[in-house]
Amino acid sequence: MNGRNPLKHILYVDDEPDIRLVASMALGLDPSLHVDTADSGEQALALLPQMRPDLVILDVMMPGLDGPTTLARMRADPALRWIPVVFMTAKAMPEEQARYLQLGAAGVIPKPFDPMRLASQVTDLWDRLPCEDGGR
Repeated sequence: MNGRNPLKHILYVDDEPDIRLVASMALGLDPSLHVDTADSGEQALALLPQMRPDLVILDVMMPGLDGPTTLARMRADPALRWIPVVFMTAKAMPEEQARYLQLGAAGVIPKPFDPMRLASQVTDLWDRLPCEDGGR
Protein backbone atom coordinates (compact mmCIF):
# COMPACT_ATOMS: atom_id res chain seq x y z
CA MET A 1 0.00 0.00 0.00
CA ASN A 2 1.26 3.47 -0.84
CA GLY A 3 -0.20 5.57 1.97
CA ARG A 4 -2.68 7.25 -0.39
CA ASN A 5 -6.36 7.27 0.29
CA PRO A 6 -8.29 4.62 -1.65
CA LEU A 7 -9.00 5.40 -5.29
CA LYS A 8 -12.55 6.73 -5.58
CA HIS A 9 -12.87 9.17 -8.46
CA ILE A 10 -11.56 8.79 -12.03
CA LEU A 11 -11.84 11.05 -15.05
CA TYR A 12 -11.63 8.97 -18.24
CA VAL A 13 -10.75 10.99 -21.36
CA ASP A 14 -11.21 9.55 -24.86
CA ASP A 15 -12.53 11.03 -28.11
CA GLU A 16 -14.24 7.77 -29.12
CA PRO A 17 -17.77 7.59 -27.62
CA ASP A 18 -17.96 3.78 -27.76
CA ILE A 19 -14.63 3.33 -25.98
CA ARG A 20 -15.62 5.94 -23.37
CA LEU A 21 -18.83 4.03 -22.69
CA VAL A 22 -17.15 0.62 -22.44
CA ALA A 23 -14.34 1.96 -20.25
CA SER A 24 -16.68 3.79 -17.88
CA MET A 25 -18.89 0.69 -17.59
CA ALA A 26 -15.80 -1.50 -17.04
CA LEU A 27 -14.42 0.81 -14.35
CA GLY A 28 -17.89 1.00 -12.81
CA LEU A 29 -17.77 -2.76 -12.18
CA ASP A 30 -15.89 -1.72 -9.05
CA PRO A 31 -18.66 -0.20 -6.90
CA SER A 32 -16.16 1.93 -4.99
CA LEU A 33 -15.20 3.87 -8.14
CA HIS A 34 -16.98 6.95 -9.43
CA VAL A 35 -16.18 7.58 -13.10
CA ASP A 36 -16.69 10.78 -15.07
CA THR A 37 -15.78 11.12 -18.73
CA ALA A 38 -14.55 13.81 -21.11
CA ASP A 39 -14.37 13.65 -24.89
CA SER A 40 -11.20 15.70 -25.36
CA GLY A 41 -8.13 17.06 -23.67
CA GLU A 42 -9.68 20.53 -23.82
CA GLN A 43 -12.83 19.36 -22.03
CA ALA A 44 -10.75 17.51 -19.43
CA LEU A 45 -8.70 20.63 -18.66
CA ALA A 46 -11.92 22.65 -18.28
CA LEU A 47 -13.47 20.07 -15.91
CA LEU A 48 -10.45 19.20 -13.79
CA PRO A 49 -10.27 22.29 -11.52
CA GLN A 50 -13.82 21.75 -10.22
CA MET A 51 -13.88 17.97 -10.46
CA ARG A 52 -10.54 17.20 -8.75
CA PRO A 53 -10.51 13.45 -9.49
CA ASP A 54 -8.01 11.16 -7.81
CA LEU A 55 -6.77 9.88 -11.18
CA VAL A 56 -7.06 10.75 -14.88
CA ILE A 57 -6.96 8.13 -17.62
CA LEU A 58 -6.02 9.75 -20.93
CA ASP A 59 -6.22 8.37 -24.43
CA VAL A 60 -2.91 9.11 -26.14
CA MET A 61 -4.21 9.87 -29.64
CA MET A 62 -7.00 12.45 -29.73
CA PRO A 63 -7.68 15.33 -32.11
CA GLY A 64 -6.86 18.76 -30.75
CA LEU A 65 -5.01 18.21 -27.49
CA ASP A 66 -3.61 14.69 -27.49
CA GLY A 67 -2.85 12.82 -24.27
CA PRO A 68 0.81 13.88 -23.92
CA THR A 69 -0.07 17.56 -24.53
CA THR A 70 -2.94 17.37 -22.04
CA LEU A 71 -0.56 15.85 -19.47
CA ALA A 72 1.99 18.62 -20.12
CA ARG A 73 -0.69 21.26 -19.53
CA MET A 74 -1.76 19.53 -16.32
CA ARG A 75 1.83 19.45 -15.06
CA ALA A 76 2.22 23.17 -15.83
CA ASP A 77 -0.85 24.04 -13.72
CA PRO A 78 -0.15 24.09 -9.94
CA ALA A 79 -3.76 23.12 -9.22
CA LEU A 80 -3.60 20.03 -11.44
CA ARG A 81 0.02 18.87 -11.37
CA TRP A 82 -0.55 16.49 -8.42
CA ILE A 83 -3.19 14.39 -10.25
CA PRO A 84 -1.71 11.08 -11.43
CA VAL A 85 -2.29 10.26 -15.10
CA VAL A 86 -2.47 6.85 -16.75
CA PHE A 87 -2.26 6.68 -20.54
CA MET A 88 -4.43 4.28 -22.48
CA THR A 89 -3.20 3.58 -25.98
CA ALA A 90 -3.07 1.19 -28.91
CA LYS A 91 0.56 2.33 -29.34
CA ALA A 92 1.93 0.27 -26.49
CA MET A 93 5.28 -1.01 -27.72
CA PRO A 94 7.89 -1.03 -24.93
CA GLU A 95 9.74 2.01 -26.29
CA GLU A 96 6.47 3.96 -26.55
CA GLN A 97 5.47 2.98 -23.01
CA ALA A 98 8.89 4.12 -21.75
CA ARG A 99 8.40 7.49 -23.48
CA TYR A 100 4.99 7.96 -21.85
CA LEU A 101 6.45 7.16 -18.43
CA GLN A 102 9.27 9.66 -19.07
CA LEU A 103 6.61 12.29 -19.81
CA GLY A 104 5.29 11.74 -16.29
CA ALA A 105 2.55 9.15 -16.72
CA ALA A 106 1.95 6.89 -13.74
CA GLY A 107 1.30 3.95 -16.03
CA VAL A 108 0.19 2.76 -19.46
CA ILE A 109 -2.72 0.45 -20.24
CA PRO A 110 -2.70 -1.04 -23.74
CA LYS A 111 -5.76 -0.99 -26.01
CA PRO A 112 -7.66 -3.06 -26.57
CA PHE A 113 -8.16 -3.46 -22.85
CA ASP A 114 -9.96 -6.29 -21.08
CA PRO A 115 -13.17 -4.75 -19.68
CA MET A 116 -13.36 -7.39 -16.96
CA ARG A 117 -9.85 -6.51 -15.72
CA LEU A 118 -9.73 -2.75 -16.28
CA ALA A 119 -10.86 -1.69 -12.79
CA SER A 120 -8.35 -4.00 -11.11
CA GLN A 121 -5.56 -2.86 -13.47
CA VAL A 122 -6.25 0.76 -12.56
CA THR A 123 -6.52 0.14 -8.81
CA ASP A 124 -3.29 -1.91 -8.94
CA LEU A 125 -1.53 1.03 -10.62
CA TRP A 126 -2.98 3.37 -7.99
CA ASP A 127 -1.79 1.16 -5.16
CA ARG A 128 1.78 1.20 -6.55
CA LEU A 129 1.99 4.99 -6.84
CA PRO A 130 4.28 6.79 -4.43
CA CYS A 131 2.46 9.10 -2.05
CA GLU A 132 3.58 12.62 -3.03
CA ASP A 133 0.52 14.63 -2.10
CA GLY A 134 0.05 14.04 1.59
CA GLY A 135 -2.22 11.01 1.23
CA ARG A 136 -4.92 13.02 -0.45
